[in-house]
Amino acid sequence: MPHPDPEELSLLALYKDWEDGNTRDHLQVCPECAADFAALRRTVEAVKTPPETGRLEVPGPQVWEGIHRELGLSESVHGDPLAGVREHYATSRPGWAPGQAAAGEASGDAPTSGHEVRQAEPTAERESLAEPVSLQDRAASRPAKRRSAAWWQRPGPWMAAAAAAVLVTAGAVWSLNQAPRPLAEADLAPLAQFSAAGSARVVESADGSRALEVRLSKDEAQGYQEVWLIAPDLSRLVSLGVMNAESGTFQLPAGLEISEYPIVDVSDEPVDGNPAHSSVSIARGTLAT
Repeated sequence: MPHPDPEELSLLALYKDWEDGNTRDHLQVCPECAADFAALRRTVEAVKTPPETGRLEVPGPQVWEGIHRELGLSESVHGDPLAGVREHYATSRPGWAPGQAAAGEASGDAPTSGHEVRQAEPTAERESLAEPVSLQDRAASRPAKRRSAAWWQRPGPWMAAAAAAVLVTAGAVWSLNQAPRPLAEADLAPLAQFSAAGSARVVESADGSRALEVRLSKDEAQGYQEVWLIAPDLSRLVSLGVMNAESGTFQLPAGLEISEYPIVDVSDEPVDGNPAHSSVSIARGTLAT
């Protein structure tokens, strides 16, 4: 049964009622995909859970200024998005300052309505309330419970954030699954009159194909560099190809056993049309798993 792609796992993690029986069945028998799905579900649950806003500290305006400066944002978003939040708490809670938590709202202490204040005030003060007030003053004295919910209290943004987080996590999982897996490595040491050193490693792709990655500190060939895999007794060898630079990647034959050809050899080959090894090796090393 083929592994589900990241998109299928993401949809299944976002929507519990997503109809995809094949993927669900696969998760029951594939520990690797089940672990990826569990990571996606944890991401969804973490992002969809609204924070306890009563315990959150509202930062000062310098925080957004620093973010805006470090990210190089445009002037169109220069305004502090939390300015309205600070204005709300500064108006409704005398003595509050940026950096303090909104503990009053978290504990359920609702702001006293204007009607309740007028009932508790003496007659002389009630008469003063009849004086005209500006629209700005009316807005400031309006009960907080009539204000629209802050952006982090609305469900829409949290769903979008959850979807974005799942896509990012799925992309990371997919990248890890697609990254070549190292199977064996070797240090390449210079031979005879040469000084170039380097490394080699065998990697396996997600589709099962294997490749040898070779790097040398410099190209010292008088003719051209050719990469070989050689048997331990030097009686058999396989040419992988020409390396025209200080590094190269060479596909391994499907049936080749690394244990039978563990020696990596980079030779100096003359341009003479002879396909055999020149017997002049620049660098050599043995693969270790």
